[in-house]
Amino acid sequence: MKELQPLNDNVLLEIENDKKEQKTASGIIIPDSAKEKPSVAKIVAIGNIEDSAISVDDIVMYKKFSGTEVDFEGKKYLFIPYVDILAKVMETETI
Repeated sequence: MKELQPLNDNVLLEIENDKKEQKTASGIIIPDSAKEKPSVAKIVAIGNIEDSAISVDDIVMYKKFSGTEVDFEGKKYLFIPYVDILAKVMETETI
């Protein structure tokens, strides 16, 4: 089994494959290149980062247009620098 392990201060995120065809209200098909890319993803692996505020399986929000997208064994991943992570998505209790 092969796996990707980010080096230095990089983080590996798993990107959702949105294979559904999207259309406008008038029926025009929106191509993948015109779709807005999500800026929230799950962390798969973390490089050598001291005192990291994130861990594997956390859901994070990151800067748009950041990182390098790769296809590996049928899945889409994104390598981004740790500094490009903006926030960790946290579950809170409802009152």
